[in-house]
Amino acid sequence: MRKLLVLALVGLAAQLVDGSLGMAYGLTSSTLLLFAGVAPAAASASVHLAEIGTTLAAGVSHWRFGNVDWRVVGRIALPGAIGAFAGATFLSSISTEAAAPWMAAILFTLGAYLLVRFSRPLRATRAAGRLRSRFLAPLGLVAGFVDATGGGGWGPVATPALLVSGRMEPRKVIGSVDTSEFVVAGAASVGFLIGLGTEGFLLPTVAALLIGGLIAAPIAAWLVRIVPAQLLGAVIGGVIVLTNARTLLSAGGVSGSAPVVVYALLGVAWVVAIVLAVRALRRTRRARATVEAALASTPPASASPASAPPVEAAPVSASPAEAGEPARPGESVGSAEAAKSGQVPEPVVTAETSEPAEAAESRRLAAAVEG
Repeated sequence: MRKLLVLALVGLAAQLVDGSLGMAYGLTSSTLLLFAGVAPAAASASVHLAEIGTTLAAGVSHWRFGNVDWRVVGRIALPGAIGAFAGATFLSSISTEAAAPWMAAILFTLGAYLLVRFSRPLRATRAAGRLRSRFLAPLGLVAGFVDATGGGGWGPVATPALLVSGRMEPRKVIGSVDTSEFVVAGAASVGFLIGLGTEGFLLPTVAALLIGGLIAAPIAAWLVRIVPAQLLGAVIGGVIVLTNARTLLSAGGVSGSAPVVVYALLGVAWVVAIVLAVRALRRTRRARATVEAALASTPPASASPASAPPVEAAPVSASPAEAGEPARPGESVGSAEAAKSGQVPEPVVTAETSEPAEAAESRRLAAAVEG
């Protein structure tokens, strides 16, 4: 009972991380199951079966919060399902001895990627244009295969690629990746069911992970707006790296004092990554505050100067209607009167004329801060 409670808490924490970063539910859960001695294929199969429920809840929650781009979901989910089914079939066909180092190496690599990725500033600039199928289809295929063979990887592969493209808001990247993962998890579960049978799924483990994930899914969809992904990604990356390093060292036959040295070096790298992540987060917040303060201090172009002298009223003359002359198209009564009186009307400054200047100023300030 205590083990199932721990697994439920792990599922809850993993879904909070996944819903906030768009990745790491499978990585976190699979890493724990491997650490507990579960066979790689059974661990991946159980995690993906639990993900059918958690990703469905996460997708609905992200949809309710407006975090989903359905065009991207439709173009990446089907290739991801094909890749996941192929990866599940491959992992089910190899022995446990061969699968354990393979899976640990994938998890270790993805964890190291998280450390590097989130120790640097996260760019939020968006490029023009839409994401095309020729980019999304290969991405989904590769991410789905890695996800099934590594017990996780759909988010760490798909989410950064979409963020780097610069054509989607970060919250919509996370929501779309989480939503499409429902199809990927279902395809992987079918592949494991064909390759391993029903005995390949650890149902109590699946239930515990599912309950924790369902509780956390709506909370994570809300937290994606406020949780600093910079720090969270670096912390989770270090946990995954250190945990899977044990399996790799055992598979490589490393013994004696060498593992201690390796763990110490990895620990130092983890601390450095967290420090860099904190510095990048503070720098980003200072840059945002600088831009907002500059924009707030810029007077609107539509405001008239306080020292401008008052304009004397023009003599009142007969309007075209009173003079018996029809007004010309596009000419107002006031302009006709001014023309008739020999005065040129001053141009009216509107919000539309001031908007380009303010937008250009915003872009200039943002570019200066980013540079």
